[in-house]
Amino acid sequence: MTEFEHVQVVTTTDSAESATLLARNAVEARLAACAQVFGPLCSIYWWEGKVDTAQEWRVVLKTTAAAYPELEAHIKAGHGYEVPEVVMLPITAGNPEYLEWIDAETARA
Repeated sequence: MTEFEHVQVVTTTDSAESATLLARNAVEARLAACAQVFGPLCSIYWWEGKVDTAQEWRVVLKTTAAAYPELEAHIKAGHGYEVPEVVMLPITAGNPEYLEWIDAETARA
């Protein structure tokens, strides 16, 4: 078990449409309580031996640490990138009612 119960999961994608689809699918599958899409943003990164630049959209999903493995698999399965960013960031503190809401919305029956 992890030291924390709640997390934010971050990914990026190449269009507003694909970011919104990833976010919506994760929430509909109850793998995340909510998701936010930000963008466009400019990403500069190493890829295939050179520095590249691309316009991307960021998706931030709120979920539980227990749901992370399934959410990661879900994102990777629906993502268009060969090596998608999927990063889990711990929520070390927060509004107790909000954290309870995350638990309730991601609970499996």
